[in-house]
Amino acid sequence: MDDYSNGSPTLWSAVWRMIFAAFCFTLMNAIVREVDHLPTLEIVFFRGIGSLMICWMVLSKRRIAPLGNRPSLLLTRAVLGLSSMSLYYWAIQLMPLGTAVTLRYLSPFFAVALASFFLGERVRAIQWLFLLGAFGGVILIKGFDASLSTLGLVVILSSAVLSGGVYFVIRKIADTEESIVIVHYFIALATLVGAVSCFFAWVTPVGHEWLLLGGFGILGYAAQYTMTQALQTTASHIITPFKYMEVVFTLLAGWLVYAETYTLPVMVGIVLIMLCLWGNVQVARSTK
Repeated sequence: MDDYSNGSPTLWSAVWRMIFAAFCFTLMNAIVREVDHLPTLEIVFFRGIGSLMICWMVLSKRRIAPLGNRPSLLLTRAVLGLSSMSLYYWAIQLMPLGTAVTLRYLSPFFAVALASFFLGERVRAIQWLFLLGAFGGVILIKGFDASLSTLGLVVILSSAVLSGGVYFVIRKIADTEESIVIVHYFIALATLVGAVSCFFAWVTPVGHEWLLLGGFGILGYAAQYTMTQALQTTASHIITPFKYMEVVFTLLAGWLVYAETYTLPVMVGIVLIMLCLWGNVQVARSTK
């Protein structure tokens, strides 16, 4: 079991990496909002191609074999990630965005459950309460749509399960694979699938959209790489809940950039998320 007592630098390094990844994902969401008239898989292609070029440069400079040591599991992680992302985009078409985002944030629970049962990661009862509390904060922030179709529910829950599987697989191969190799598999598959789709549905970006899509790829690489590093060095039940910071960053962006206002339940939700994340880390630090 990982030892996070005495304020381990590894723990806090992983925490900050995950927070940085959440911030990058937030910026990516903002870009998607600006180019949402483009086909979904075309956006996936632009996300992939920029990141893939960076991956190739890093792999070449560090002279790392791109196939890795366990290609079957690396490919499994890539397929799970791409499938989860595609289902998420489909779910957005089937239900309100707030509901889709809320239900997809069940993924840390699936990740923790998988790691607990199959990797033997110890999860204390109070940490499960912190996880539930953090998700409760997400519900307060995003709200919940009672008029949810059966198809929409199946699609978004499938996305959440697959996303949890991504975290689980990364933890499983943490000791045998370089972070850049794990990212490379996912990015390469996303780029390939996106490129093929562009032959059937293509809308040419205009003006500043090219710049946004270029930045999209850079942010995608930064987000995936730092998230992967965090998951490789820290137990799932500690680090995956920090994905919820993406919700907080999104709300802050709405307030600062778009002058959006928030109700009392939303503010309570933000505080609840922050307290639960802090509490989870403190419990981890005190566990010998």
